[in-house]
Amino acid sequence: MKLAILSCSPNCYSTRRLKEAALSRGHEVKVLNTLRFSIDLKQGEPDLYFRSKLLSHYDAVIPRIGSSISFYGTAVVRQFEQMDIFTTNSSAGITNARDKLRCLQILSRHHIGIPETAFVREKRDVLPAIERVGGVPIIIKLLEGTQGVGVILAESVKTAEAIIETLQSTRQNVLVQKFVAESRGRDIRAFVVGDRVVAAMRRVAQGQEFRSNVHRGGRTELVELDDEYCETAVRCAQIMGLRVAGVDMLEGRDGPQVMEVNSSPGLEGIETCTQLDIAGAIIDYVSAQVDFPEVDVRQRLTVSRGYGVTEIHIPEGSEFCGKTIDQSGLPEQDINVLTLYRGTSVIPNPRLKRTLEPGDRLLCFGKLEAMRAMIPGKTRRKRRPKVKQLATEISGTGASGQDRDYR
Repeated sequence: MKLAILSCSPNCYSTRRLKEAALSRGHEVKVLNTLRFSIDLKQGEPDLYFRSKLLSHYDAVIPRIGSSISFYGTAVVRQFEQMDIFTTNSSAGITNARDKLRCLQILSRHHIGIPETAFVREKRDVLPAIERVGGVPIIIKLLEGTQGVGVILAESVKTAEAIIETLQSTRQNVLVQKFVAESRGRDIRAFVVGDRVVAAMRRVAQGQEFRSNVHRGGRTELVELDDEYCETAVRCAQIMGLRVAGVDMLEGRDGPQVMEVNSSPGLEGIETCTQLDIAGAIIDYVSAQVDFPEVDVRQRLTVSRGYGVTEIHIPEGSEFCGKTIDQSGLPEQDINVLTLYRGTSVIPNPRLKRTLEPGDRLLCFGKLEAMRAMIPGKTRRKRRPKVKQLATEISGTGASGQDRDYR
């Protein structure tokens, strides 16, 4: 296998370890500076030039894209994708993970625990946002901070307002996030490769520091994750479009609370802590994928006239409830069910004899016209009455307490 590692820092620990692991397994490997590429676009022949010379063929690419070069770096990765070269992380996945708000927006529609978070621009919206996430203390985060930079704990409302106002005056975008008190100064980094967690460590802050990042002096310790944490980490990486990822989670009372997903997780801290060959696990995974790579389904299907992929929901009272996929008539209409989502369960290639239940979501490929006819008209979701409203309706009087919508 001929492997390229995209990195602007060839001497950093992670890049060196990946190169060593590849060489020790008999692969040909080169570290290529991401900023030295030129992208050429012409009909039917996407090309890349490196140091002004046409790039030779590579079987796979491991992108290590720093936050300071996200735009150019993801453009280079995207070009490799157009050339049908396997990349451990997609350009879209890297872009999604880099922006903390976008990452949480994507995860929020899935059954994955995340700290309550708000994103506001107007000064008058700050106080209501703080109340909605549970009140002070709160965490204030810059959208694109890394290694704990731009993460601030505000103990009072006045402090929070001052910090947010100051950051916004410098045109910084900030998130207001619930402070998970039971996990103060501690978090878990799960390292995902493919569809499994290959290593995990707990990071513990030292002294008065609440940030547990190793770069902030945090101590690391080996941790054995249970199935819930492992499944959450893998699902997050897959949802984000990442095959290699570091998933950071807080240990909440209700289970894992995902803070962020990293597309270029460092190897030094976790390899030192666990004494595991994580770089080797990445190389072995890449080697196994090269001969049978995944394709970008969205791009391939856009050229299939009249066909596409969509999601069909099975609401309560649907004619499909209680019927098997075979009995639903989908196969007869040239509609194939690729995946069935049921709660937190993901069932790929479901059997035709599987019975459909209310709340199921079917990811289907087939004739778009036929699938459109099967989707019921959208109905406006009813909001649950707020606590005060509900109390007023029941007793006819006002009620004290916080307004919450726990949907």
